[in-house]
Amino acid sequence: MQTANNKLSLKQIAIRSAIMIGISSAVGLFSTYAGLSGSKQILATSIFTLIITATLLFWNFRLAIAFIGMAIILAGNVITLEQFINSAELDIILFLVGMMTLVGVLKDLGLFSWIIQSVIKMKHMNGYLFIIIVMFMSALMACLVDEVTSIVFMLALIFQVCDTLKISPTPYVIISVIATNIGSSGTMLGNPIGILIGTKAGFSFIDFMITAFPIMIISLLVSLSVVLLWYKKDIHLFTERLEARRKMLIGLGPLIEIPYKKGLIILIAAISLIALHHVIEQKLGVEKNTLLIVAPLAISGILMIWKNERARHYVESEVEWWTLLFFMMLFAVAGSLEKTGVTQQLAANFTNTFGTNPMVLTPVILFITAAGSAFVDNIVFVAAFIPIVKEIGSESLWWALLFGGCYGGNITLIGSTANIVALGMIEKRYHKHITFFEWFKFGIVIGVITCIIACGLIMLTIIAKS
Repeated sequence: MQTANNKLSLKQIAIRSAIMIGISSAVGLFSTYAGLSGSKQILATSIFTLIITATLLFWNFRLAIAFIGMAIILAGNVITLEQFINSAELDIILFLVGMMTLVGVLKDLGLFSWIIQSVIKMKHMNGYLFIIIVMFMSALMACLVDEVTSIVFMLALIFQVCDTLKISPTPYVIISVIATNIGSSGTMLGNPIGILIGTKAGFSFIDFMITAFPIMIISLLVSLSVVLLWYKKDIHLFTERLEARRKMLIGLGPLIEIPYKKGLIILIAAISLIALHHVIEQKLGVEKNTLLIVAPLAISGILMIWKNERARHYVESEVEWWTLLFFMMLFAVAGSLEKTGVTQQLAANFTNTFGTNPMVLTPVILFITAAGSAFVDNIVFVAAFIPIVKEIGSESLWWALLFGGCYGGNITLIGSTANIVALGMIEKRYHKHITFFEWFKFGIVIGVITCIIACGLIMLTIIAKS
């Protein structure tokens, strides 16, 4: 994956195009060895592989390639227009539209700026306390809004503090991103993976709070202990620089009064409504997860009426249409695998190889997803595995998919959307970049440790329920 600032030469484009087409063609040709037959199955498999390799080799062109791939699938009559609409997961797309609009309003109301100011003016601040605050704030904000919003506002705090103390922001950026990715697994709101798995598996917000949130907290606490040891020198330098400023009676930065109460009330109301969606659905007798999708749309609609002069801005600028359209194409192509029977065959091959015992399949799926998510967008990998997990039908495998996708994103600097956003922000502000191995040597440690923790705790729940 390349960031937006990377320019490819014609030679690089030609080489990468040849690799992308070669891989997708080879997968199509050799798919018969996996038990696939018929032109529709082979075409659907080839196009899905094409989109996966496009996210790795042509990050900036992934949507264009997804459009072309979807056009080929429709023109080749692999799926019908009706099947395309059913597979595009419009319910998930609408949920994300509502949440992104809601976050845009909260930005305008100064809620996130108030959070930043609250940290800056804390008394008794030192390096250790700052790391603890950064990690827990990153994780909890990812839980409550989403990983991208969390990292944008956390980096605003980190940049202000690091510039003031004249220290390198790189360790704190890495720490914040890692905590954000861990935190995004705690609820359905933190990552598109969560809402995708939640709707497909039939999990409610409360199901996530009971199972995923405790695993996330334990993983975060263990990661915190690793961070405090790994970045000990940077923490000491932070404390020394801050103490020097305190002796000159200077704090961490200028403070302003921010009217935050309206934003805080709106956020609490939105999270409460989403958290109670299953109870309300049962009272109203509506289909499961209907209110989960409706809640952010309804709240956003009311806020757009209240802030009507900014309503167009929220929809046009705050909603990531580029990303959402890519998700739609990806979901539809993944749906073509299901419609043509590819996933059923792959699920049969998978269970023939590894059996049907959840105690065996859970670590296999978790670590395969984590390894794949480290190098390819985690949404792509999860979308590929969902039909297979659905065919097998074990609850523990859904959680393995969730944690593998979220925690695997910490292994490399291209593992998740939050990582890419953070890289772009640090490059734009400081004209420097974090190298692959600078990230990887710490990311692989955190990734492996948290995946082992998640796997162990999921398997304990299997034992407890058996």
